[in-house]
Amino acid sequence: MNNEARPVSRSRSIMTELVFPTDTNHHGTMFGGTLMQYIDKISAISAMRHAGTPVVTASTDSLDFLTPIRLGEVVELEAFVTWTHRSSMEIYVVVRAENLFSGDRRVTCTAFSTFVAVDENGKPTLAPPVQPENDAERKLFDSAPERYEQRKKRRAQRFSSTDGRVE
Repeated sequence: MNNEARPVSRSRSIMTELVFPTDTNHHGTMFGGTLMQYIDKISAISAMRHAGTPVVTASTDSLDFLTPIRLGEVVELEAFVTWTHRSSMEIYVVVRAENLFSGDRRVTCTAFSTFVAVDENGKPTLAPPVQPENDAERKLFDSAPERYEQRKKRRAQRFSSTDGRVE
């Protein structure tokens, strides 16, 4: 495997969907679970583009719903790899909603996900480093090790007992 740093642009992925009635709850806004599915899907695509290997979801955290997405709006998800650590990759996702008639666009959700690069046998394999290309990407890159440590700590706390109960 080539372990040279790969630019963020290699992993950048965009997904656009129209919000239909089956995507919404009784408030006429998009189901959070449907959006979470989209976030997982676009994150996986981004991670595979970066690593050039299959990937598996390790975690999703910092999923922040900022404003509702309404029936008939377009939802656009943008994802890219911000940082890697051995086999794991952190992916940042920003979700925007757009009213196609007024042209109004707004950020509705942001999320961080972690994916693991795996080989043909499903075993973790090295993920290439990432090379930020602008100041915003550098900020995410520079702050990623702290988020990584927070995830490790949270995971250790949650699974410190043998039965998986939080203590």
